[in-house]
Amino acid sequence: MLLKGIKVATKAYGDQKPGTSGLRKAVKVFQQKNYTENFIQATLDTLGDKLKGSEIVVGGDGRYYCKDAVDLIIKIAAANGVSKLLVGQNGILSTPAVSALIRKHGTDGGIILTASHNPGGPNKDFGIKFNISNGGPAPDNVTNQIFDLSKNIKEYSIVPDLKVDFSKIGKQMFTVDGNPFTVEVIDSVEDYLQLMKEIFDFPTIKNLLKGGGAKKPFKILINSLNGVTGPYVRRIFIDELGAPVDNTVNTVPLEDFGGLHPDPNLTYAAELVEALKVGDYDLGAAFDGDGVSSANICILIKTLGNQYDIEDDEDNEPRTELGLDKTERDRNMILGRKAFFVTPSDSLAVLAANLDTIPYFQRTGVKGFARSMPTAAAVDRVAEGKKKECFVVPTGWKYFGNLMDANRLSLCGEESFGTGSDHIREKDGIWAVLAWLSVIAKLGKSVEETLLDHWATYGRNFFTRYDFEDCEGEPCNKMMSELETLVTSSSFVGKKFSYQNETYIVKSGSNFLYKDPIDGSVATKQGIRVCFEDGSCIVFRLSGTGSSGATVRLYVDSYEADQSKHSADAQVILKPLVEIALEMSRLRESTGHQDPTVIT
Repeated sequence: MLLKGIKVATKAYGDQKPGTSGLRKAVKVFQQKNYTENFIQATLDTLGDKLKGSEIVVGGDGRYYCKDAVDLIIKIAAANGVSKLLVGQNGILSTPAVSALIRKHGTDGGIILTASHNPGGPNKDFGIKFNISNGGPAPDNVTNQIFDLSKNIKEYSIVPDLKVDFSKIGKQMFTVDGNPFTVEVIDSVEDYLQLMKEIFDFPTIKNLLKGGGAKKPFKILINSLNGVTGPYVRRIFIDELGAPVDNTVNTVPLEDFGGLHPDPNLTYAAELVEALKVGDYDLGAAFDGDGVSSANICILIKTLGNQYDIEDDEDNEPRTELGLDKTERDRNMILGRKAFFVTPSDSLAVLAANLDTIPYFQRTGVKGFARSMPTAAAVDRVAEGKKKECFVVPTGWKYFGNLMDANRLSLCGEESFGTGSDHIREKDGIWAVLAWLSVIAKLGKSVEETLLDHWATYGRNFFTRYDFEDCEGEPCNKMMSELETLVTSSSFVGKKFSYQNETYIVKSGSNFLYKDPIDGSVATKQGIRVCFEDGSCIVFRLSGTGSSGATVRLYVDSYEADQSKHSADAQVILKPLVEIALEMSRLRESTGHQDPTVIT
């Protein structure tokens, strides 16, 4: 069929600046006249001379508006001379799968339709993200170019009569303006599955889950929160590894995630937490909407007896003698008798310490490690012990890519539940679960024993994050400005802060600046960081990835070498630093919130 592209006049929008994970807005914003078309055209234009004849991967997490956006991308790509699109069946592709496909097929990039852990539905959020030819998120110079192009766009190209059925696997070939154009609809899972089988020892993991002889089956519970990982979970954990079907829940991707909030933390993965508290499962995991943010991974494990128990009152209400607010009490209830939360910082460190148990790293060798700046420094201690490089980068997975491409990084992670390795250029939640199962199978220890042994060797970094959501932007910006003035003043170093019987002496204060050791690029104003002489740190960040309102995040990290304190409750240990941080920043006054929305 002969098809022709046309040019459509449009007016620019001034708000299409991609954040650390692409452009995220309310669905209704994307549904404005030419809003999505403008952004897609601007994104494609960053390919420059490579655009004509290029090949691009397209897919998303299945949320509301994904199919409409896929259809638009196909029509606009065809009009711009793209030669081939690899599209996930029904528009479904996890973010890690897109990265893997880009790298396997050598495409010029990928367009991912996701708002990650933001809720989905007609009145919720949508997002568009561009990954470059190495499979990783577009770096700052590319996202800045997209923004500049979007502010000056006058027209976009489209083939309005092009109709592609992306519900059926196979190639569909067209001629557009005299040039061949191919849309290949692919199995959303197959290439990713094969990659995982190359990385991990599937038979060993299968034996762990199955049990045998004196060993009981290692029972897992995985909650996909009705996001994109559902098909991947079913194929990998049930079909390949033999886990019982009822060990997986919410595995059908839904446009509104079935009303669930696809953010795998202790608040929004409450269903998983409650199931783990019963004590029938050895490990539980939840994933975010696009399969990274579990890379947002939440690992919950059975505890050793009452070792981590917080005693409850007879009426089953959590104790309040510690002076914790309601949100904190919820956290303590979760860290109770039957379930134990492995922090993302601990998860990253444990995997780093045992990475050589995984076949992929036995072949490639273990290079360096890296973490985002707000993440606790637990992995730094592993790196020091193993004499490996350890990099501290700004928040945003794109900052890890250069280090991986330069063969200086094997494993990296963020406190926001993101973990991944150099097998792709994205965080990868399913990879993280398989890595944990590999470590457990190889060491022959429970998760609890593995974690306790790790702390005994390296010490424990106590960590927490407070999220204050839906705040007014202006007072929050003012707060951050005043904080920067405070922490960068000449009198700040050496200043003492006290709460109850604890005193902390400031070692350094800054608005974090990162200079990429590979290309020399500089990222400034990445978060206010205050570090104390005992190694503790507090970080303040103002986030703009949500579609409405501002989010202020407070991160607190404190190191403890004394093994007798390793089993203490993190919120109790960290309370002095938390109160100091809240007072130092006047955060409650600036946000208008007395209590955080979420504590992790």
